[in-house]
Amino acid sequence: MPSEYKSPFSDATAFAENEHARAIRDKFPVAPGHSLIISRRIVSRYDALNSEEKRSMWDLVDEVLDRLKAETGATDFNIGINMGPAAGQTVWHVHIHVIPRNAGDVEDPRGGVRGVIAEKQKY
Repeated sequence: MPSEYKSPFSDATAFAENEHARAIRDKFPVAPGHSLIISRRIVSRYDALNSEEKRSMWDLVDEVLDRLKAETGATDFNIGINMGPAAGQTVWHVHIHVIPRNAGDVEDPRGGVRGVIAEKQKY
């Protein structure tokens, strides 16, 4: 990540926050309510966060899950992090995706996040 990297999340409006993290809506949602938990400190990788920052991010995931359950009626979710180019990371500010899921939103959801490698999704 270039030292002068400007996070695309810098101007986003948070709907929840704590000391080390903010929650925003994804600019390109894959489902209604798709949210991102972003670190306040701009680092590109999850493993660059300290333990307090990691804990704050996961605390905010829990808070956002409760909010999304109430807002969307969803009871199921995908939660994930893309860390590094081979894992599909294209934004160099660590963030956790929280994606509400509903029965029938895809034909066959079995395998969930395993679908990032299509031939490994079904087992």
